[in-house]
Amino acid sequence: MNRLLQRANKKIGVTNAAALLIAVSLVGQVLGFLRYKMVNANFSAFGPQSTDAYFAAFKIPDFFFFTFAAGALGVAFIPILAERLEHGDRKGVWELTGSLMNLLAIIMFAVGLIMFVFAKPLVHHIVAPNLPPEQLAHAVTIMRLIAFNPLLFAISGVLTSAQQTFGRFFFFAVGPIFYNMSIIASVLIFRNNIGLVGLGIGALLGAVLQLLISCLGLLDANFHWRPKIMWRSKDFRQILRQLPPRSIDQGVDSINSIVETNIASGLSLGSISFYENAYVLHTTPTLVLGTTIATAAFPRLSARMAQNRPDLFNKDFLQILRALIWITAPVTVVCYFARGYLARMIFAKNASEIALIFGYFAVAIFFRTIYAVMSRWFYAQKDTKTPLLVSLFTIALNIVLAITLSRPSAYGVAGLAIAQSVVAAAEVFVLSIIMLKRDRRLFNMQFWGGLGRIVSVTGFTTVTTFIMIGLLPLQSDDKGLVTLGTKLGVISLVTLTVHIAISSLFGLEEAASVIAKIKKTVLKPIRL
Repeated sequence: MNRLLQRANKKIGVTNAAALLIAVSLVGQVLGFLRYKMVNANFSAFGPQSTDAYFAAFKIPDFFFFTFAAGALGVAFIPILAERLEHGDRKGVWELTGSLMNLLAIIMFAVGLIMFVFAKPLVHHIVAPNLPPEQLAHAVTIMRLIAFNPLLFAISGVLTSAQQTFGRFFFFAVGPIFYNMSIIASVLIFRNNIGLVGLGIGALLGAVLQLLISCLGLLDANFHWRPKIMWRSKDFRQILRQLPPRSIDQGVDSINSIVETNIASGLSLGSISFYENAYVLHTTPTLVLGTTIATAAFPRLSARMAQNRPDLFNKDFLQILRALIWITAPVTVVCYFARGYLARMIFAKNASEIALIFGYFAVAIFFRTIYAVMSRWFYAQKDTKTPLLVSLFTIALNIVLAITLSRPSAYGVAGLAIAQSVVAAAEVFVLSIIMLKRDRRLFNMQFWGGLGRIVSVTGFTTVTTFIMIGLLPLQSDDKGLVTLGTKLGVISLVTLTVHIAISSLFGLEEAASVIAKIKKTVLKPIRL
């Protein structure tokens, strides 16, 4: 057991961390995909047990978690810890960790009480005012069950953020898997008795399990909890100063999600469920690629700044950004052309509505993934205000566009996805302008040349995907993970193979690195 924990806690580099996070994140996203599929298969989008109530119940808890806790996790926290660790102050790292955990625990406990007591008015007056009485009752019950989940997530998030500073990513990566497994189990256990409300029980137990997994990462780490908050610590006060911009940044995103749910509840029945499923499909590549790679790279970028090496910081950043653009391009192409396959896999009934909405999310998939790394350029320099100001502008734009485009006379619920794509592109464009103003030589000719070749390669990739869709079309009787998964797998594999091959012909270093890894794996001698 101790040997397993030592291996799990072993410090790893950026490449290996990214590989670990992507691999585990893929497992987590598959489970998350399965979770949504099972919820959709066992509960209808219409009627008393409508999944509209399930999705609406999570909006306020998610808002409080992202506003009061997620702002502290990672971007406002890790740079300070990286400086302490750079000076060999391991004890100081854990003291700051304990202080922040204690403060957030107090805040989130109070927030949990508020959500538990005022769950009904929060759902009825803010999130989904048009839910029928029975659906409203289910949403209120589920919200009360998960009212203290933000508290549990905040504690586990602080602990795993500290572990990432030491290069330990394992328990951070596997924790969400247990959360998804718990909800999947709750579908099987409660579908024929207490019904939709049982999903709230599964979410609560999943949050508890995720916290317990996070705590395993503390074994052999010399962390000792103390019931105190280091108010006089200069570094702790600096963390607190970094929190509001990042917290508001995350909070306005959640407000946007609440507004979208509010708008969807006033459209046709099932609109909340249709939009939520399409939204989850579009966030999957963003989380698997953008968030995981950005998470793996962030401690390294923060360490470069702590070492006062802006040259190496920019070099590492551009290398990561270009690699992310290179791999995101074919994923976006496949998501757009194969949207029907994906929609039917997650929601066999009424899949056409989800496919339509998901198609409009294609642009957002690309730019949200890129944004995940671009924002770290600012966060590693302890600048949380600039991304906040940009987010405030883009969220305001998104709300205006969402209200305008989602009118029944316009695009309906699909208008929400169109607004997201426009705003995602605008956000990356504005951040790029700001970055260029601060450092005109940041995006050098080597970067632009590589980007141009990636665009050219993506043209061949697009043609390949289009041809594969024609060879393996989606038939009206195609159902099930095996049939749909096989077709989608073949389309994706051929597309990615062509993307790598053409990239190699164009001399892209990203392709050379992948091919070298493949050769090393395939040709590695097996010890008998």
